[in-house]
Amino acid sequence: MGRIPEGVAGELIEAHRDNDKLMPYLHLPVQSGSDAILKTMNRRHTRADYMRIIERIKSVRPDMAMSGDFIVGFPGETDADFEQTLSIVREVGYASAYTFKYSIRPGTPGAGMDNQVEEAVKTERLAALNALITTQMREFGRSVVGRTLDVLIEKPGRMPGQIGGRSPYLQAVHMAGPERLIGSVQPVLIVAAGNNSIEGKIVTHAERNPASFLESQEHAAL
Repeated sequence: MGRIPEGVAGELIEAHRDNDKLMPYLHLPVQSGSDAILKTMNRRHTRADYMRIIERIKSVRPDMAMSGDFIVGFPGETDADFEQTLSIVREVGYASAYTFKYSIRPGTPGAGMDNQVEEAVKTERLAALNALITTQMREFGRSVVGRTLDVLIEKPGRMPGQIGGRSPYLQAVHMAGPERLIGSVQPVLIVAAGNNSIEGKIVTHAERNPASFLESQEHAAL
């Protein structure tokens, strides 16, 4: 991600404020929380640039779920630089993220740098970053338990009589239901959260609108 033009960022934020058809989920990669490493990577954004955009997004959509990309072990990355990455993850609170160890690619500027990070250090840092992000993913999953979400039903589930789909936050959702619902959007009460998915129960019309259901039953009886 280079520096996001202010007009583009503003238009994106305004669209999420004004258009309820847009899902409350955005993927905004940052790569590192350290300005020194971002500069070495030749990124045109700073940590402050990124955080300003996050704050503006959340000011118009407090329920926005964020995901990001991170690279650990870029040449020259110190323990202090890596701690800056951990701190930006803590500050943002990601619903999901993609994480990678830096690997040398012949012909790229990074490949010729002398201050390469030892492989064991990169492995240790990636494990620490993944542990933090996994904790945040689980916390986000638990945060939607008890809510009814509109879920896009995508495919049969792994178990007989089960179907799977995606929540507005791009979470994998599994629930009991017939395969004829594949391709439709269904209201689903989230009843449990696992490590990588959430479990739900399809909400019937009567459960979602008890008053209108009772009224329709009374009319049918007349």
